[in-house]
Amino acid sequence: MECKESWMKAFKLFVSEPLVEAERERKVYLKSENSVGPDWQVIGVLVLVAVVLTLQEYLLRPVEYARFLHWVEGSFSGMIDTETWMSPYNYSFGFLLYWACGQTLLYLVPSIIFIRFFCKKNLGDYGVKLEGFFSLWWMYFLMLAVMVPVVFVVSRSEGFQVTYPFYKPFPKEPLWPRFWIWEGAYFLQFVGLEFFFRGVLLHGVRRQFGAYAIFVMMVPYCMIHFGKPIPETLAAIAAGIILGFMSLKTRSIWMGASLHVSIAFTMDMCALWRAGKFF
Repeated sequence: MECKESWMKAFKLFVSEPLVEAERERKVYLKSENSVGPDWQVIGVLVLVAVVLTLQEYLLRPVEYARFLHWVEGSFSGMIDTETWMSPYNYSFGFLLYWACGQTLLYLVPSIIFIRFFCKKNLGDYGVKLEGFFSLWWMYFLMLAVMVPVVFVVSRSEGFQVTYPFYKPFPKEPLWPRFWIWEGAYFLQFVGLEFFFRGVLLHGVRRQFGAYAIFVMMVPYCMIHFGKPIPETLAAIAAGIILGFMSLKTRSIWMGASLHVSIAFTMDMCALWRAGKFF
């Protein structure tokens, strides 16, 4: 009984400690002279999020991919042939690379400019540091142990197999090089995503919202999953809260980035296995 109570006490301390600390920081800030007048950092972060997500929605569509190819062909003669990249064999691969690289750049570039030149702060203040992740490395394996079996079971569904992997190799097409090039670009955009949501947004509004910054961040994070299978979109609500909590506790984005890449890899491997690509 005492052992159980000790574990419960330790768990509550583990969960409550970062939330209490975030609330303490919020109260200290609100009592300081810096809180007088508009909080331009918080305003800037929220506007930045709205602008970046809008640009992603409108610039990373198939029609914009076609325009991008025409622009590259016209501006850099001989570099690419639009007709070749719009062919059935190349279109999926080319568009997905355009989408993943576009996502990554839009997550990273405006955010870094905002942090370095507008806020005049270090990226470490927004979770770009390994220190916190290494201190709780066991949490990564624990969460992975929970999620991998779930992914394995869900991968049986038709909706899952239709959706994943995003880049589906043609019949008899080897996984190298196209599939693995795509996976690399796909994984990189998860790093950008974690930096944007669990770094810039979460830590950018933390001083005004305290622990509630987790839920401020969770709303747009859930919304970027619209269009995916509904179980995944609903799961994004829980994932956003859990990963937000971990970023708040560790002050690092790398727990979320590592989990995102690992789960995405597991999902794609399960989908390929169900499709008979391995055996």
